[in-house]
Amino acid sequence: MRTIRTLALALVLAVAAFPASATLSVFACEPEWGSLARELGGDGVSVYSATTALQDPHRIEARPSLIARMRSADLLVCSGSELEIGWLPLLVTQSGNSRIRLGSPGYFEASQYVLKLEVPKIIDRSLGDIHPGGNPHIHTDPRNITRVAQALEERMMQLDPANAQTYHSRGESFRERWRAAIARWERQAVPLKGVPLVVYHKDFAYFINWAGMREVGSLEPKPGIPPTPAHLADLVDQMKRAPAKVIVYSPYNSPQAAEFLSGRVSIPAVMVPFTVGGTEKAKDLFGLFDDTIDRLLGAVK
Repeated sequence: MRTIRTLALALVLAVAAFPASATLSVFACEPEWGSLARELGGDGVSVYSATTALQDPHRIEARPSLIARMRSADLLVCSGSELEIGWLPLLVTQSGNSRIRLGSPGYFEASQYVLKLEVPKIIDRSLGDIHPGGNPHIHTDPRNITRVAQALEERMMQLDPANAQTYHSRGESFRERWRAAIARWERQAVPLKGVPLVVYHKDFAYFINWAGMREVGSLEPKPGIPPTPAHLADLVDQMKRAPAKVIVYSPYNSPQAAEFLSGRVSIPAVMVPFTVGGTEKAKDLFGLFDDTIDRLLGAVK
């Protein structure tokens, strides 16, 4: 009897010591990459997003809760190109997690897999919050999602070879559905081509480039510098001479400046979701572009 009890206890301890779930733990800096990781991994991944659509990804507090989450991460997925420079390095250091340090297989920068726009020729902080490696907000061009998805799938396969076939098959399915969606979005976005718009921040450049729109003004006098009365007055004069068709801003931007300009020059101001979760319809990456295009088309009719 004692032998049986000893064996039973050993079995219980062995089961307790073995992880209940062998899921890949993903720490995403932004919601768009969390959504992409879920598309590729399904139930085989546990995904945590450090930010929401209501937060400016440039300026996040390195909270203890984020450090705790990062300690258990197998894969860190961020935009990179110094978008998270103000908070990510501290999180990585404080977490003590060698699996997701720069240069390790668990460190993944999405912007490294696409051609970046607005790479500055001169690095001068007096010009505002510029990024030396180029504009990091790459996810607003749907073609970039395709490139990042391929690279992220390969990285997940490398880190979790036991589930490589699952990541590959889900990746193929996602890319097929995404290509069909891009074709549909390209048809829908034809009326946006050449449309002049005013942005709040330089976070919409890739969508503008993809859709063929024209940025003719920014509510920020310089990137990262909040709108000022003097700058807004200049924009009012500019719009009276050569009006834009729409003013766009993101959920994490205060709407006051956009509404002020809209009221002065009778140009519609539209909040676009910017990332997954930015609006009720933007529940995933597909909804993000569906709703963005619908909102813009509704404003420029």
